[in-house]
Amino acid sequence: MATPHAKTNSRKFRNIAFVLAAVVLSAVAAQGVWAKTAKEIDASVNACLDRFYKQVKGGKELAGKAKGMLVMPNVVKAGLIVGGEYGEGALRAGGKTAGYYNLAAGSIGFQIGGQAKDIVVLFMTDAVLKQFQASSGWEAGVDGNVALVNIGGGERVDFTKMNDPIVGFVLDVKGLMADISLKGAKFSKITPK
Repeated sequence: MATPHAKTNSRKFRNIAFVLAAVVLSAVAAQGVWAKTAKEIDASVNACLDRFYKQVKGGKELAGKAKGMLVMPNVVKAGLIVGGEYGEGALRAGGKTAGYYNLAAGSIGFQIGGQAKDIVVLFMTDAVLKQFQASSGWEAGVDGNVALVNIGGGERVDFTKMNDPIVGFVLDVKGLMADISLKGAKFSKITPK
């Protein structure tokens, strides 16, 4: 059983980590990494979808069956012991933008440097799509479990065997990323300039 002193120290450490992650993200944001207008976000989303369809065989067919898809291009992760990640993207439903969102997440542990990745989350049922749209801040792993697809290069996604209500893909310039989690990533609706 943890002592009250240990719990207080743990809380303090988390608060300090959160502040440090915010500082890291602010430093990256100050460099103008993220899109600011709806037009810029839409252009980034279109480019991200082109990469997704080229890198994930069967991805276009699976996306065609989805009720909606959240596309977060060029999510930046930076850290030095404490890290954070941030990105802006759009929810597409019926082939049209249905809203703009950002992703924010923090992490603690040994880490140094930065990376960019694309995240595509497919909502396969109307119920999970509506739940996502109704939330003020949807957190992966809390408000819905995202089944991440991790296949080798050149393999085809067998979408006939997929029955998860929410399916996610995380890609970098080389293709699908392995050993990655979206747990704790929080998606919130934004109004771009």
